[in-house]
Amino acid sequence: MSAQLRLKLERQPAYRREDFILSAVNGAAVDTLDRWPAWHGGVLALVGPPGSGKTHLARSWAERTGALLFDGSEQGHILDAAAGSAPVLVEDADRLEDHEALFHLINIAGRTSGGLLLTARTLPAAWPTVLPDLKSRLNALPVAELGPPDDVILTGVMRNLFRDRNIRASDELLAYLVRRIDRSLPDAQRMVARLDDVADLEGRAVSRSLARQILEVEPREGDLFGDL
Repeated sequence: MSAQLRLKLERQPAYRREDFILSAVNGAAVDTLDRWPAWHGGVLALVGPPGSGKTHLARSWAERTGALLFDGSEQGHILDAAAGSAPVLVEDADRLEDHEALFHLINIAGRTSGGLLLTARTLPAAWPTVLPDLKSRLNALPVAELGPPDDVILTGVMRNLFRDRNIRASDELLAYLVRRIDRSLPDAQRMVARLDDVADLEGRAVSRSLARQILEVEPREGDLFGDL
């Protein structure tokens, strides 16, 4: 199919639980998350590096439970919204500047049947605070920790990324990419986008040979992802 006729229909992220890739580096965290609403104290901190699946898991949990959603940049009105019995999700909780609000959120979660899910890149014990009572609460929070992506996750994620671009990636292509790209989901996303763009520009199929051209030839001429 020519580049002019090639149809590109990308799907918006849906954070469907069935699309989350399970492996040895995240299985225990998923099991802990699924114990809701039996979390100790009604609170769970979901912790992991960028691209480990925190947002995917948290958003699918929020959809399933009807949780109210906030992020670390939101201040002030969180407590008003969380005063009811609905579960609450706060993403990037380690960046929440209103430490008193976080302290009260944790206390509210322990008194209601709703529950509080906090996502962060670092363990709660390392979150900065000048409130001694909050520090003690953070030190005691239950934690579900996600590890960096392994081969199983990278393969599954790239398969989904290609599918979202209406591309059926072969097992040969996926195995080739997993062995050669950086072990991060952002790099996997950039590589899938680069393959799609070059295939579209040159009117070629997305294949192992095209991936080899991008990985082995283009770096000699400049930054692989410099124009993305």
